[in-house]
Amino acid sequence: MRTRFTELVGCTVPVQQAPMGPVSPPDLAVAVADAGGVGTVTALGTPPEALLRRLDGMRQRTAGALAINVLTTDVDDDLLADLARSVRLVDFFWLDPSPRQIEVAHDAGALVNWQVGSLAEAHAAVDAGCDLITVQGVEAGGHVRGREPLLPLLRTVLDAVDVPVLAAGGIADGRALAEVLGAGADGARIGTRFIATTESGAHPAYKQAVVDAAGDCTEITGAFATDCPLCATSARARVLRRAVERVAEIDDDVVARVGRGRMPVWCGSGIPPMAGAEGHVDAMAMYAGAGVGSVTEVKRAAEVVAELVAFLDQYESTGTAAPGTPS
Repeated sequence: MRTRFTELVGCTVPVQQAPMGPVSPPDLAVAVADAGGVGTVTALGTPPEALLRRLDGMRQRTAGALAINVLTTDVDDDLLADLARSVRLVDFFWLDPSPRQIEVAHDAGALVNWQVGSLAEAHAAVDAGCDLITVQGVEAGGHVRGREPLLPLLRTVLDAVDVPVLAAGGIADGRALAEVLGAGADGARIGTRFIATTESGAHPAYKQAVVDAAGDCTEITGAFATDCPLCATSARARVLRRAVERVAEIDDDVVARVGRGRMPVWCGSGIPPMAGAEGHVDAMAMYAGAGVGSVTEVKRAAEVVAELVAFLDQYESTGTAAPGTPS
């Protein structure tokens, strides 16, 4: 399905894989890019030299569209320019839209996307010079910027801006993707569905928790705000409710250890359960969107994208909107 987003970015599927820190490693981003979507990694928490090497390695592995996500002011203009030269899309979130940062990325040859949570932020991003924006509804997993449901906010923003718009929040299957496309979005940013893939960096217990989730099993909470660089301004993140309940039961200061150095993960930390974590993994920040109930199996990322495409082909051939709404 061709949209303004696919034509602008040069992908063939109107889907950007959401950045999810260590849960979205290069293997996942490359797999999504190879399948026709936009694969994304995040700059947060990686030293500049290592980050640039990572992007260089990814470019050598795929000719597909790649994006780098920037969340904090730790990325200065020189590094931002280097990052922008390595990807097709520089993807911002949480920071206020910055004309200077957008100009730096543009001068280095990249397009710029800014994820927003309100109509005011959408106007600010477009006025600052963004090539496209992502509208995040309150249904989204992980850190939630705004306070409005996706579809009403999406329609309001679409009426107000003329750049391509992606939808984010509760979109975890083809029906939800078709719904937002039918509402006028040019594509979708999808995170939760890609947690349960073979290429994701999630701990096996995290993947299984996503697969096992059913019904209304997520909530927005401030329970995982410890050591979280985004939480100083707003400690709001959507996670699996079972993780909120579990962390409340833990008496230990350290719930798990991660990485080669066995770095401690403090109780209430915003670090998600990554592969190799040891300890009370079920009490770590299991981020998930409100559409998690539609995820029923761990699959390869290419299979996930193929399923989305198959649903869109059916949707496009009938010319009718899919039933239901993002949930």
